[in-house]
Amino acid sequence: MNPESTLPGSAELIRDYSLEMTGKDVEELRAARETIPDGTRINVTFLGNEDLEMRVAAARAVRESGFMPVPHIAARRIPSRAHLAEFLSRLHDVGAAQEVFVVGGDPASAEGPFEDAQSIIDSGLLEEYGVQGVTISGYPEGHPDITTALLWRALDQKVASLSHRGFHATILTQLAFDTAPVAEWIAATRSKGIEVDIRVGTPGPAGVKRLIGFARRFGIGANALIVKKYGFSLTNLMGTAGPDRFVDGLADALALTPMKSDVKLHFYTFGGLRATSDWVHHYEARTRANGADHG
Repeated sequence: MNPESTLPGSAELIRDYSLEMTGKDVEELRAARETIPDGTRINVTFLGNEDLEMRVAAARAVRESGFMPVPHIAARRIPSRAHLAEFLSRLHDVGAAQEVFVVGGDPASAEGPFEDAQSIIDSGLLEEYGVQGVTISGYPEGHPDITTALLWRALDQKVASLSHRGFHATILTQLAFDTAPVAEWIAATRSKGIEVDIRVGTPGPAGVKRLIGFARRFGIGANALIVKKYGFSLTNLMGTAGPDRFVDGLADALALTPMKSDVKLHFYTFGGLRATSDWVHHYEARTRANGADHG
């Protein structure tokens, strides 16, 4: 990536970024501690191969490391109301219940009484255990199993419910490799009067082969469009790729889009927490240098 491609708007876009980790990444989190700014939001996943103890321990490690834990709650993986209450209670006990991310989750059918994120919001349990902020999902490129009209209706309902219940709302988008649909979706969101914070799901630096695998998993084919716009090299699958071009392009696109609320980046750390935080550090340094050159 040519350092001079970094755009002035990138500095604001990347500031106050957030990260994602699994329950198995606690040691990596501690190893990367000094490279991540204090207070950074770090989402903690709710995967099928993790249990309550692992999720709570990871959220506690985030808090003890000086960051803001944002534990995930996958609605369809919750077997009972009592289990959700126990999870929230344990998070509250370790000081990790202030912010949560509620999502339907991968299972096709619910393991318990919660079918979707809305049912978690409506349960009344979040406020009971001290939750103040709730993140919900956004889908700039749609969802393979849900119509666009239903996605917008669900987003409107969740934002309204969170506001009514007094929660601070944030929208976290699905993983994106192309800036155009993201910028268009943000503009559409604002045009509908939804002015909550948005965090754009961004692939952290990782091996090209791994990134392409995740692109396919999210329904994004490894085609010429991805190669051109994101910078994959299909002739060098052993190489690495970073989101430089994506962040530059998104900052450029958003500069043309009126925004009344913050848009930030959320990094899916496929290549690791340290690799992502190091990338951010170098990217910010280039941004500052380019700003000085153009001042």
